[in-house]
Amino acid sequence: MNITIYDIAQKCNVSIATVSRVLNGSSRVSEKTRARVLQTMKDMGYNPNPFARGLGLDSMKIIGVLCTDVADIFYAHAVSLIEDALRTHHFDVMLSNTGNDNGRSSKYITELTAKHVDAIIIIGTPFSTEGDIRQLRKTAESIPVITINSDYHQPNMYSVVCNEKEGMRQVVHALAAQKCQSILYLYDALTYSGRHKLDGFRQGLRDQGLRDQTERIRQVPKSLEGAEAAIDKVIAKKISFDAIIASEDVLAVGAQRAALRHGRYVPVVGCNNSILAQCATPTISSLDNKLRSLCTAAVDIIIELMAGKDVPIRTEFNAELIDRESFKR
Repeated sequence: MNITIYDIAQKCNVSIATVSRVLNGSSRVSEKTRARVLQTMKDMGYNPNPFARGLGLDSMKIIGVLCTDVADIFYAHAVSLIEDALRTHHFDVMLSNTGNDNGRSSKYITELTAKHVDAIIIIGTPFSTEGDIRQLRKTAESIPVITINSDYHQPNMYSVVCNEKEGMRQVVHALAAQKCQSILYLYDALTYSGRHKLDGFRQGLRDQGLRDQTERIRQVPKSLEGAEAAIDKVIAKKISFDAIIASEDVLAVGAQRAALRHGRYVPVVGCNNSILAQCATPTISSLDNKLRSLCTAAVDIIIELMAGKDVPIRTEFNAELIDRESFKR
Protein backbone atom coordinates (compact mmCIF):
# COMPACT_ATOMS: atom_id res chain seq x y z
CA MET A 1 0.00 0.00 0.00
CA ASN A 2 1.35 3.41 -0.97
CA ILE A 3 1.14 5.75 2.04
CA THR A 4 0.55 9.41 1.19
CA ILE A 5 0.41 12.63 3.15
CA TYR A 6 -3.38 12.35 3.01
CA ASP A 7 -3.15 9.17 5.07
CA ILE A 8 -0.76 10.84 7.51
CA ALA A 9 -3.06 13.85 7.91
CA GLN A 10 -6.09 11.62 8.53
CA LYS A 11 -4.25 9.42 11.02
CA CYS A 12 -3.02 12.46 13.00
CA ASN A 13 -6.34 14.28 12.66
CA VAL A 14 -4.61 17.36 11.23
CA SER A 15 -4.89 19.22 7.94
CA ILE A 16 -2.75 18.52 4.91
CA ALA A 17 -1.29 21.99 5.36
CA THR A 18 0.03 20.96 8.79
CA VAL A 19 1.70 17.85 7.35
CA SER A 20 3.13 20.05 4.60
CA ARG A 21 4.62 22.39 7.21
CA VAL A 22 6.24 19.46 9.00
CA LEU A 23 7.73 18.18 5.74
CA ASN A 24 9.00 21.64 4.87
CA GLY A 25 10.48 22.22 8.33
CA SER A 26 8.21 25.19 9.02
CA SER A 27 8.42 26.77 12.46
CA ARG A 28 4.66 27.35 12.47
CA VAL A 29 3.93 23.92 13.92
CA SER A 30 4.00 23.12 17.64
CA GLU A 31 6.65 20.66 18.78
CA LYS A 32 3.96 18.33 20.09
CA THR A 33 2.19 18.22 16.71
CA ARG A 34 5.48 17.91 14.82
CA ALA A 35 6.54 14.95 16.96
CA ARG A 36 3.17 13.25 16.48
CA VAL A 37 3.26 13.67 12.71
CA LEU A 38 6.86 12.46 12.43
CA GLN A 39 6.15 9.44 14.62
CA THR A 40 3.09 8.57 12.53
CA MET A 41 5.19 8.77 9.38
CA LYS A 42 7.66 6.36 10.93
CA ASP A 43 4.99 3.97 12.21
CA MET A 44 3.19 3.89 8.85
CA GLY A 45 6.41 3.50 6.89
CA TYR A 46 5.91 6.72 4.98
CA ASN A 47 8.62 7.68 2.48
CA PRO A 48 8.30 10.81 0.33
CA ASN A 49 7.92 9.85 -3.31
CA PRO A 50 11.01 11.14 -5.17
CA PHE A 51 9.02 11.17 -8.41
CA ALA A 52 6.13 13.19 -7.03
CA ARG A 53 5.44 16.37 -8.93
CA GLY A 54 4.22 18.35 -5.96
CA LEU A 55 5.72 21.30 -4.13
CA GLY A 56 8.17 19.20 -2.13
CA LEU A 57 5.50 16.64 -1.12
CA ASP A 58 3.41 13.81 -2.56
CA SER A 59 1.07 15.82 -4.75
CA MET A 60 -1.05 14.63 -7.64
CA LYS A 61 -0.95 18.18 -8.99
CA ILE A 62 -4.72 17.97 -9.49
CA ILE A 63 -7.32 20.30 -7.99
CA GLY A 64 -10.95 19.23 -7.77
CA VAL A 65 -13.44 21.86 -8.93
CA LEU A 66 -17.10 21.41 -8.06
CA CYS A 67 -20.10 23.40 -9.29
CA THR A 68 -23.79 22.86 -9.95
CA ASP A 69 -24.11 23.64 -13.65
CA VAL A 70 -21.11 23.97 -15.93
CA ALA A 71 -23.48 24.88 -18.79
CA ASP A 72 -24.36 28.10 -16.96
CA ILE A 73 -22.35 31.04 -18.27
CA PHE A 74 -21.25 32.13 -14.76
CA TYR A 75 -19.96 28.68 -13.76
CA ALA A 76 -18.39 28.05 -17.15
CA HIS A 77 -16.46 31.32 -16.91
CA ALA A 78 -15.40 30.55 -13.34
CA VAL A 79 -14.09 27.10 -14.30
CA SER A 80 -12.17 28.60 -17.21
CA LEU A 81 -10.57 31.26 -14.99
CA ILE A 82 -9.61 28.70 -12.34
CA GLU A 83 -8.12 26.32 -14.88
CA ASP A 84 -6.07 29.11 -16.47
CA ALA A 85 -4.75 30.23 -13.08
CA LEU A 86 -3.91 26.69 -11.98
CA ARG A 87 -2.13 25.96 -15.24
CA THR A 88 0.41 28.67 -14.46
CA HIS A 89 1.33 26.61 -11.37
CA HIS A 90 1.36 23.34 -13.37
CA PHE A 91 -1.82 21.98 -11.82
CA ASP A 92 -4.61 20.16 -13.65
CA VAL A 93 -8.34 20.36 -12.94
CA MET A 94 -10.75 17.52 -12.18
CA LEU A 95 -14.25 18.90 -12.72
CA SER A 96 -17.39 17.59 -11.03
CA ASN A 97 -20.81 18.89 -12.01
CA THR A 98 -23.51 18.15 -9.40
CA GLY A 99 -26.56 19.42 -11.26
CA ASN A 100 -29.68 19.73 -9.12
CA ASP A 101 -28.86 16.59 -7.14
CA ASN A 102 -30.23 17.99 -3.88
CA GLY A 103 -29.43 15.91 -0.82
CA ARG A 104 -26.85 13.78 -2.60
CA SER A 105 -24.22 16.37 -3.46
CA SER A 106 -21.84 14.99 -0.82
CA LYS A 107 -21.14 11.98 -3.05
CA TYR A 108 -19.38 14.24 -5.52
CA ILE A 109 -16.95 15.62 -2.96
CA THR A 110 -16.40 12.07 -1.65
CA GLU A 111 -15.47 10.91 -5.14
CA LEU A 112 -13.06 13.80 -5.63
CA THR A 113 -11.39 13.08 -2.28
CA ALA A 114 -11.05 9.38 -3.14
CA LYS A 115 -9.10 10.37 -6.24
CA HIS A 116 -6.53 12.14 -4.03
CA VAL A 117 -6.93 15.63 -5.41
CA ASP A 118 -4.69 18.13 -3.63
CA ALA A 119 -7.52 20.53 -2.80
CA ILE A 120 -11.12 21.25 -3.74
CA ILE A 121 -12.60 24.51 -5.01
CA ILE A 122 -16.38 24.81 -4.67
CA ILE A 123 -18.13 27.40 -6.84
CA GLY A 124 -21.46 28.68 -5.57
CA THR A 125 -23.65 26.77 -3.12
CA PRO A 126 -24.14 23.13 -4.20
CA PHE A 127 -24.38 21.81 -0.62
CA SER A 128 -27.48 22.35 1.49
CA THR A 129 -28.26 19.34 3.69
CA GLU A 130 -26.75 18.40 7.06
CA GLY A 131 -25.22 15.32 5.47
CA ASP A 132 -23.51 17.46 2.84
CA ILE A 133 -22.12 19.81 5.48
CA ARG A 134 -20.79 16.91 7.56
CA GLN A 135 -18.99 15.54 4.52
CA LEU A 136 -17.53 18.96 3.79
CA ARG A 137 -16.24 19.21 7.34
CA LYS A 138 -14.69 15.75 7.14
CA THR A 139 -13.03 16.52 3.81
CA ALA A 140 -11.59 19.81 5.08
CA GLU A 141 -9.80 17.92 7.85
CA SER A 142 -7.49 16.29 5.30
CA ILE A 143 -7.28 18.64 2.30
CA PRO A 144 -7.92 22.36 1.74
CA VAL A 145 -11.46 23.27 0.71
CA ILE A 146 -11.93 26.73 -0.79
CA THR A 147 -15.39 28.12 -1.57
CA ILE A 148 -16.12 30.86 -4.11
CA ASN A 149 -19.13 33.08 -3.39
CA SER A 150 -20.38 30.94 -0.54
CA ASP A 151 -19.41 30.55 3.09
CA TYR A 152 -20.24 27.37 4.97
CA HIS A 153 -18.53 28.56 8.17
CA GLN A 154 -16.81 25.21 8.70
CA PRO A 155 -13.39 24.55 10.33
CA ASN A 156 -10.39 24.37 7.99
CA MET A 157 -12.37 25.83 5.08
CA TYR A 158 -11.50 29.04 3.28
CA SER A 159 -14.05 31.33 1.64
CA VAL A 160 -13.57 33.89 -1.12
CA VAL A 161 -16.62 36.11 -1.52
CA CYS A 162 -17.88 39.29 -3.12
CA ASN A 163 -19.91 41.73 -1.04
CA GLU A 164 -22.93 41.61 -3.32
CA LYS A 165 -25.21 42.80 -0.53
CA GLU A 166 -23.49 46.18 -0.40
CA GLY A 167 -23.24 46.24 -4.18
CA MET A 168 -26.97 45.71 -4.61
CA ARG A 169 -27.70 48.35 -1.97
CA GLN A 170 -25.67 50.83 -4.00
CA VAL A 171 -27.57 49.87 -7.17
CA VAL A 172 -30.83 50.86 -5.46
CA HIS A 173 -29.24 54.14 -4.38
CA ALA A 174 -28.13 54.83 -7.96
CA LEU A 175 -31.63 54.18 -9.29
CA ALA A 176 -33.20 56.32 -6.57
CA ALA A 177 -30.90 59.15 -7.67
CA GLN A 178 -32.65 58.90 -11.06
CA LYS A 179 -36.00 59.36 -9.28
CA CYS A 180 -36.96 55.68 -9.52
CA GLN A 181 -39.48 54.94 -6.77
CA SER A 182 -41.04 51.59 -7.76
CA ILE A 183 -38.25 49.11 -8.45
CA LEU A 184 -39.08 45.59 -9.63
CA TYR A 185 -36.71 42.84 -8.44
CA LEU A 186 -36.35 39.45 -10.17
CA TYR A 187 -34.35 36.56 -8.70
CA ASP A 188 -34.05 32.84 -9.37
CA ALA A 189 -32.86 31.18 -6.15
CA LEU A 190 -31.99 32.04 -2.57
CA THR A 191 -28.49 30.62 -2.51
CA TYR A 192 -25.78 32.30 -0.42
CA SER A 193 -25.32 34.83 -3.22
CA GLY A 194 -29.05 35.12 -3.89
CA ARG A 195 -29.89 35.86 -0.26
CA HIS A 196 -27.24 38.53 0.02
CA LYS A 197 -28.36 40.27 -3.15
CA LEU A 198 -31.99 40.28 -2.03
CA ASP A 199 -30.97 41.56 1.42
CA GLY A 200 -28.99 44.35 -0.24
CA PHE A 201 -31.95 45.29 -2.42
CA ARG A 202 -34.24 45.52 0.59
CA GLN A 203 -31.66 47.48 2.57
CA GLY A 204 -31.36 49.94 -0.28
CA LEU A 205 -35.12 50.46 -0.29
CA ARG A 206 -35.08 51.14 3.45
CA ASP A 207 -32.20 53.58 3.07
CA GLN A 208 -34.17 55.53 0.48
CA GLY A 209 -37.48 55.38 2.34
CA LEU A 210 -39.05 53.31 -0.43
CA ARG A 211 -41.73 50.71 0.20
CA ASP A 212 -40.69 47.04 0.18
CA GLN A 213 -43.66 45.70 -1.78
CA THR A 214 -43.88 41.92 -2.06
CA GLU A 215 -45.65 42.20 -5.41
CA ARG A 216 -42.52 43.78 -6.92
CA ILE A 217 -40.19 40.99 -5.72
CA ARG A 218 -40.56 38.00 -8.02
CA GLN A 219 -38.88 34.60 -8.01
CA VAL A 220 -38.62 33.31 -11.56
CA PRO A 221 -36.93 30.44 -13.46
CA LYS A 222 -33.38 31.27 -14.47
CA SER A 223 -34.08 31.78 -18.16
CA LEU A 224 -34.97 34.42 -20.71
CA GLU A 225 -38.47 32.98 -20.93
CA GLY A 226 -38.91 33.01 -17.15
CA ALA A 227 -38.02 36.69 -16.91
CA GLU A 228 -40.18 37.63 -19.90
CA ALA A 229 -43.17 35.81 -18.44
CA ALA A 230 -42.69 37.61 -15.13
CA ILE A 231 -42.72 41.02 -16.81
CA ASP A 232 -45.79 40.07 -18.87
CA LYS A 233 -47.60 39.04 -15.68
CA VAL A 234 -46.62 42.20 -13.77
CA ILE A 235 -47.87 44.39 -16.61
CA ALA A 236 -51.06 42.35 -16.98
CA LYS A 237 -51.76 42.86 -13.26
CA LYS A 238 -51.11 46.60 -13.67
CA ILE A 239 -48.35 46.58 -11.06
CA SER A 240 -46.42 49.83 -11.50
CA PHE A 241 -42.63 49.84 -11.85
CA ASP A 242 -40.11 52.40 -13.06
CA ALA A 243 -36.92 50.28 -12.93
CA ILE A 244 -35.90 46.60 -12.97
CA ILE A 245 -33.11 44.88 -11.07
CA ALA A 246 -32.34 41.21 -11.76
CA SER A 247 -30.13 38.89 -9.72
CA GLU A 248 -28.65 37.43 -12.93
CA ASP A 249 -27.80 38.96 -16.30
CA VAL A 250 -29.90 36.39 -18.16
CA LEU A 251 -32.95 37.56 -16.20
CA ALA A 252 -32.11 41.18 -16.95
CA VAL A 253 -31.91 40.45 -20.69
CA GLY A 254 -35.28 38.69 -20.67
CA ALA A 255 -36.88 41.41 -18.54
CA GLN A 256 -35.60 44.20 -20.78
CA ARG A 257 -36.80 42.39 -23.89
CA ALA A 258 -40.30 42.00 -22.47
CA ALA A 259 -40.43 45.56 -21.13
CA LEU A 260 -39.45 47.00 -24.52
CA ARG A 261 -42.05 44.82 -26.22
CA HIS A 262 -44.65 46.50 -24.01
CA GLY A 263 -43.24 49.96 -24.74
CA ARG A 264 -41.76 50.32 -21.22
CA TYR A 265 -38.44 52.17 -21.36
CA VAL A 266 -37.09 51.84 -17.82
CA PRO A 267 -33.60 51.37 -16.37
CA VAL A 268 -32.54 47.72 -16.17
CA VAL A 269 -29.65 46.35 -14.07
CA GLY A 270 -28.39 42.76 -14.02
CA CYS A 271 -25.72 41.00 -12.02
CA ASN A 272 -22.46 39.13 -12.85
CA ASN A 273 -21.33 41.51 -15.63
CA SER A 274 -21.36 38.64 -18.11
CA ILE A 275 -21.08 38.68 -21.89
CA LEU A 276 -24.89 38.56 -21.99
CA ALA A 277 -25.13 42.08 -20.58
CA GLN A 278 -22.66 43.37 -23.14
CA CYS A 279 -24.42 41.72 -26.10
CA ALA A 280 -27.96 42.86 -25.24
CA THR A 281 -29.63 45.72 -27.10
CA PRO A 282 -29.50 48.17 -25.44
CA THR A 283 -26.45 46.95 -23.51
CA ILE A 284 -27.34 46.22 -19.90
CA SER A 285 -25.80 47.74 -16.80
CA SER A 286 -24.65 45.03 -14.42
CA LEU A 287 -23.23 44.53 -10.93
CA ASP A 288 -19.74 43.11 -11.41
CA ASN A 289 -19.13 40.50 -8.70
CA LYS A 290 -15.40 40.38 -9.47
CA LEU A 291 -15.36 36.76 -10.60
CA ARG A 292 -11.84 36.98 -11.99
CA SER A 293 -10.52 38.28 -8.65
CA LEU A 294 -12.44 35.59 -6.74
CA CYS A 295 -11.01 32.77 -8.84
CA THR A 296 -7.46 34.13 -8.73
CA ALA A 297 -7.66 34.48 -4.94
CA ALA A 298 -8.94 30.89 -4.56
CA VAL A 299 -5.98 29.52 -6.53
CA ASP A 300 -3.51 31.71 -4.61
CA ILE A 301 -4.86 30.32 -1.33
CA ILE A 302 -4.22 26.75 -2.49
CA ILE A 303 -0.67 27.49 -3.58
CA GLU A 304 0.15 29.25 -0.30
CA LEU A 305 -1.38 26.48 1.81
CA MET A 306 0.61 23.82 -0.01
CA ALA A 307 3.74 25.84 0.64
CA GLY A 308 2.94 25.74 4.36
CA LYS A 309 1.95 29.40 4.60
CA ASP A 310 -0.86 30.89 6.66
CA VAL A 311 -3.82 32.34 4.76
CA PRO A 312 -6.94 34.23 5.85
CA ILE A 313 -10.09 32.19 6.48
CA ARG A 314 -12.17 34.72 4.55
CA THR A 315 -11.25 36.97 1.62
CA GLU A 316 -13.75 39.58 0.47
CA PHE A 317 -13.98 41.80 -2.61
CA ASN A 318 -16.31 44.72 -3.32
CA ALA A 319 -18.84 44.59 -6.16
CA GLU A 320 -18.92 47.37 -8.76
CA LEU A 321 -21.78 48.70 -10.86
CA ILE A 322 -20.86 48.76 -14.56
CA ASP A 323 -22.98 51.47 -16.17
CA ARG A 324 -24.24 50.81 -19.71
CA GLU A 325 -27.06 51.97 -21.98
CA SER A 326 -29.89 50.32 -20.05
CA PHE A 327 -29.24 52.48 -17.00
CA LYS A 328 -30.43 55.63 -18.70
CA ARG A 329 -34.14 56.36 -18.88
